[in-house]
Amino acid sequence: MPARLTVEAAVAEAAARAPAIVAAQAEVDAARARLGQARVRPNPELNVEVENLAGGGAEGIETTVSLNQRLDLGGRRRARVSAAEAALSAQELRLSLALADLARDVRTSFATAVATNARLELAQANQQRAAELARISEELVAAGREPPLRALRARTALAQSEAALRAAEAEQLAARQSLGVLLGGPVDSTSLIDAEALAIAAGVEPAETLEVRLAEAERVAAEAGVAQERAAARLDPSVGVGVRHIAETGDKALVAGFSVPLPLFDRNRGNIAAARAGVRAAEARREAALAQAAATIANARTALAAADARVRALETAAVPEAREALRLTELSYQAGRSSLLELLDAQEAFATVQSELIDARLARATAAATLTRSAAQ
Repeated sequence: MPARLTVEAAVAEAAARAPAIVAAQAEVDAARARLGQARVRPNPELNVEVENLAGGGAEGIETTVSLNQRLDLGGRRRARVSAAEAALSAQELRLSLALADLARDVRTSFATAVATNARLELAQANQQRAAELARISEELVAAGREPPLRALRARTALAQSEAALRAAEAEQLAARQSLGVLLGGPVDSTSLIDAEALAIAAGVEPAETLEVRLAEAERVAAEAGVAQERAAARLDPSVGVGVRHIAETGDKALVAGFSVPLPLFDRNRGNIAAARAGVRAAEARREAALAQAAATIANARTALAAADARVRALETAAVPEAREALRLTELSYQAGRSSLLELLDAQEAFATVQSELIDARLARATAAATLTRSAAQ
């Protein structure tokens, strides 16, 4: 992995290595190969007939060599090619879906790793402040300026901050391991560059989303399947031309033939009915996908707007106010006008709003990744 990694670079790394993408690409390649095979015309048949082997001697033997070719008058090849083209289009959309899902997962995991970095830095700062305050409180108690209870409270705060630091270290390690799984390599020493909020396309129509387009492609493929089954019910004749050799006279004659199957029993009605039912099912799935896409996009936009508003409120008001309150309390404590408990409360309040800001930024990044996935085209 590179020493510095942005979220878009992480998405590119994952797309190049993810087994799910490799598998989806292989399915596209297979569908493209099947399309090439569908375009191939049927092979001719070479027939050799030998007559009068058991009677009349060698002079009575007649040998006929002919070449037969089935004629595609019922549209079998055209229907086969159309079905293969529809299958390829659907498979390409499944690959796009897999890429969109992977991008969402990488962005979410990246944002989580960035958040755990921020939480670890916050926990380290809290632990350092708690350690310094515990040291000062011990000195004040020893000098008789604070009661022993104040030192006990400071030591408790230090123990809590150290426990929070250990938890933050474990969370960061787990987040980086999860991101490394998606990227196909460790990111323990990689510097994660926090990016700006994703630019979300405005006015995305549900009908243009990948899920609906895939459902539409599957409907088209189902209709192509009906055409293919109908073509299979039609009768394609075969014609042949050959040469007959008569051993007794040495004569040769040109022969021609024509054959056509008789639809006495099998007219492919069952397969045609099944294919039509498949079309109805595909149409229903498309309607369901359209409704689901509309709801998902609306919910994702609402979640993103709420998370963004929370981030702005914390950045512009809560965090600056808590920082200023802590600064004033520290000055007051140094001047002897505030107690140790008041200082501890101010430190805890500042740490709380900083933690809330980290959570809000993570929620915004997650909502943006979800909306980007929902609006993928």
